[in-house]
Amino acid sequence: MRAFTVVLMIVIGVARIHADNWPHWRGPGATGVSAETGLPERWSDTENVAWKAPVRGLGISSPIVWGDQVFVTSQIGRGARRAGNHPTLVQGGNPADAGERALGGGTAVAADKVSFLVTALNRVDGRRLWEFELPAEGHLAEVHDKHNLASSSPVTDGRRVYAWFGTGQMVALDLSGKLIWSRHLGREYAPFAINWGHSSSPVLFNDSLILVCYHQPTAYLLNIDAASGKTRWRVERGRDINSYSTPLVVQTAGAPELIVNSSEGVSGHDATTGQLLWHIQEPNRFPIPMPVSHDGLIYTSRGYRSGPYMAIRPGGKGDVSRSHIVWRADTGAPYVSSLVHYNGLLYMAGDVGVLSAIDAKTGQRVWQERTGGVFTASPVAADGKIYLLSEDGQTIVLAAGSQPRVLARNRLNARQLASPAISGGRLFIRTDDAVIAVGK
Repeated sequence: MRAFTVVLMIVIGVARIHADNWPHWRGPGATGVSAETGLPERWSDTENVAWKAPVRGLGISSPIVWGDQVFVTSQIGRGARRAGNHPTLVQGGNPADAGERALGGGTAVAADKVSFLVTALNRVDGRRLWEFELPAEGHLAEVHDKHNLASSSPVTDGRRVYAWFGTGQMVALDLSGKLIWSRHLGREYAPFAINWGHSSSPVLFNDSLILVCYHQPTAYLLNIDAASGKTRWRVERGRDINSYSTPLVVQTAGAPELIVNSSEGVSGHDATTGQLLWHIQEPNRFPIPMPVSHDGLIYTSRGYRSGPYMAIRPGGKGDVSRSHIVWRADTGAPYVSSLVHYNGLLYMAGDVGVLSAIDAKTGQRVWQERTGGVFTASPVAADGKIYLLSEDGQTIVLAAGSQPRVLARNRLNARQLASPAISGGRLFIRTDDAVIAVGK
């Protein structure tokens, strides 16, 4: 590796990452890439499924894995649905025909009493090990049909599991489900009043958690001590800035940087203090994808309505809009799903069934293939394969490489919005109300 590396190895602190662990929704390096081999290629509801475990409530957060435990969050009760038309990935025709539909089929109603759950399942057989329930308190943001206030994915350092919800409530639990500490940021600072609901997930850095709280009426970065839950630092970012994206911590030649994808652009901050170091002016109403990094570059998507994607060189000072963009493509970026870098190529799942491979060094398109489907989940890569989950329950398995070669199309009778986890030779796929372990 060069002087630039993703810091989720530092991020986990003193706990050693086992090869089978998937402690963050984008995996052990926050890249969406696993080093495992022998992963499943074909499955269905009746074939090559180890277990299916129902989860109380509904949600679209991604599962994480540590040791023999799978952790997932959910919400009981629908809460408040935002009135009017809701943005969809499908722009023409009926979105439902392509698999876009309300969370849980719209079965939960606004009058339901809302609470949040953290559930631990046995990785081997799917048995429910424990469940922690937290009553929702404070402002309930009006959400999009396709998600709720349990959209943030949990994270673990192997000692505690940290779960954050769309009210601003956050809990740290030990691995037996005992509450260690809790916070309510929506009451301490300002309500989480972001349009469509909060979705950014926490990131571990050394022995702390970094949170992007970019909401109306105020935006700020927050660093919390992982053991005690106490605030270490808080940096105000002004008003009228929003972000639905999870930040990324990278190590540069100078110091660790926190990369944030927000409505005003892409910015780099000192990860130890939160101080703004550099920024790229690139306005976007709904920044959702998480940045990814490899070999000294940061790759990010600004994909609202097929917006740009780009490669950025970190380590700058001030406005680096002209000096630190290595390459930029004006259109074609995913709106929701993040990019994955694998063996020199960037793979991305376009919103409505267009898959692309991009040369990571030059930004040139290597291939593009229309496969159908609607993609919200971020692709993952392992074992020479790219796994792409569409909302209608289909997973496309591609052979990684310079030609678009589909190895399999696997279908489950369930909606898939969450990104999968990889652990112990299996894929863990989260549906609206269950976790499915694919593989033997």
